[in-house]
Amino acid sequence: MCGITGIYFFNNNNREKHQQQVQNALNLLYNRGPDNSGVYSDSNVLLGNSRLSVIDTTSAAAQPFTDASGRYTLVYNGEIYNFKSHRDELQQKGFKFKSQSDTEVLLYLYILKGKKCLDELNGFFSFAIYDKQKKSLFLARDRFGIKPLYFYHNSDKFVFASEMKAILEYDIPKNIDRSSLFTYLQLNYIPGPWTIFENIRKLSPGHFIHINGPANVNEEKYYSLPTPGDNSNYSVSYEQSCDKLHNLLESSVINRLVSDVPLGAFLSGGTDSSIISALAARHVDKLNTFSIGFKDEPMFDETPYASMVAKMHNTDHTVFNLTNDDLFDCLFDAVNYLDEPFADSSALAYYILSRQTRKKATVALSGDGADELFAGYNKHMAEYLTLYPGFKEKTVSLLHPLLSKMPQSRNNPLTNKTRQIVRFGEGMKLPANERYWRWCSITGEKDANRLLNDNILNENYGSRKNSCLKIFQNPPNNINKTLYADMKLVLPYDMLTKVDLMSMANSLEVRVPFLDHNLVNFVMSLPGNFKIDRKNRKKILKDTFSYLLPAEILNRTKQGFEVPLLKWFRKELSGFINDDVLNENFIIEQNIFNLLEIKKLKKKLHSLNPAETPARIWGLIVFQQWWKKFNK
Repeated sequence: MCGITGIYFFNNNNREKHQQQVQNALNLLYNRGPDNSGVYSDSNVLLGNSRLSVIDTTSAAAQPFTDASGRYTLVYNGEIYNFKSHRDELQQKGFKFKSQSDTEVLLYLYILKGKKCLDELNGFFSFAIYDKQKKSLFLARDRFGIKPLYFYHNSDKFVFASEMKAILEYDIPKNIDRSSLFTYLQLNYIPGPWTIFENIRKLSPGHFIHINGPANVNEEKYYSLPTPGDNSNYSVSYEQSCDKLHNLLESSVINRLVSDVPLGAFLSGGTDSSIISALAARHVDKLNTFSIGFKDEPMFDETPYASMVAKMHNTDHTVFNLTNDDLFDCLFDAVNYLDEPFADSSALAYYILSRQTRKKATVALSGDGADELFAGYNKHMAEYLTLYPGFKEKTVSLLHPLLSKMPQSRNNPLTNKTRQIVRFGEGMKLPANERYWRWCSITGEKDANRLLNDNILNENYGSRKNSCLKIFQNPPNNINKTLYADMKLVLPYDMLTKVDLMSMANSLEVRVPFLDHNLVNFVMSLPGNFKIDRKNRKKILKDTFSYLLPAEILNRTKQGFEVPLLKWFRKELSGFINDDVLNENFIIEQNIFNLLEIKKLKKKLHSLNPAETPARIWGLIVFQQWWKKFNK
């Protein structure tokens, strides 16, 4: 695992300046690769790498990595799990190796097969390969966006990096993209390929870029997520599908256990991480597992369930018991690491879990990706019940005006259930595309628009939104379309962004077995009723692996990472909100937000019906902190 950066300049008038910029960018990527770093230089390119050594930790695998001929040079972030089989193939074709690394295998595979090598890689990655003879640069990102890659180009240069803070070291104009800001206010993250800045882009998952000069910068797709149909002609039995799922996931876990440094697994006590930990424990003696508990928030504490799984599979289990003060102490460390506004508050818990885990391991397996594949979120059950409503659902629709006036909050079971029912009733009345967007959002479009000084409901925003929702254009709708949309939107730009940023901030590599592309392609082919019905979410996943889990795990409701935002905002962070980030004079001087709407939000925060206000305030806090940092 590494941080990578580089510049391809179309004229070399500022070469010395570019060299310093690359070094500055590398310094900012230190957390991603604290073990060593290096820079490659040629007439029109500079490539930098900051390395976290995981496979072949010797200097023989150091990057930038140049082949024996001196023609090709690679900088690479990620892991290729099937590198050993490719190494055997390459050796049979006459390639000679100086290291035991997947880095060298990746470079030689590209030399042999060019862009077609991407189809044969099983892993997660972003990388750049320079061809000194052709003066060309090839960049690629893995199929699902597990590893990030940002880029910027104009008539003078093309620059790239693993994080946007590194991109900004190359004298990039920092003009806020208003449509991105508007989308952020709704979702609390920014979907790609856009970023908070107008001219910086995220390379889309499953894409590559080939550069042969200023007029020849071409981006192409090499992988497409299987488009869902109704799967009505699916001919394999449920039992046979369970068997195949078991084999694919266990194989994926085994592949991800290859490491030359200490390895463990996150074990939250939920279904997904419990399955991954249980499978890994079958192949690792006394597997290290890690979970965090919340002493002050018993509603969110899953450690008793994690301990059940650890005991059942004889893992070496570590629980990090946290108080709200522990979470609060890491709040600004986590927020200040962000490159662009990102306000999924569960990132705080992920940050501290990664920080604590790094004390005992360099690599951790996680259960991320299962919810998007197998219909694990509340919105998936809501969508299913909307498509197939019964008496209860029809009653909720009728009573929605009354229910919407009742207290709603995430901070206790009753008001949280009311909040969920109200959101469900609101969504039932919308067409499929708008329903999906609303259930993905913290804030509705009209409320988000009122927060801003100028109207953003324009053609540019509309076209972006439509591109995210095009799967819903042609009826009929089914649950697999919702899962497809999640795999394209929520997974790469919320969940995987959180995992990458918070783990890499702590120099921890996180591997995600559920996102093996062979497994994903198979699961996307399954009928929706294999994944969800009125009583069960993640049906086939639970049925397949029930023998590995205690009954208490299988029968409990889903519980995500939560942090006590409402308590903080009313107490510890009250002064910070009122006197700093949402100070009236600051809001007026900043000239981005509508002061009247900010006042209304702060007032609702202290009402008996805060609803989604804490999450909306958190989004504003994160943006304001980011804005101050990047406008120095």
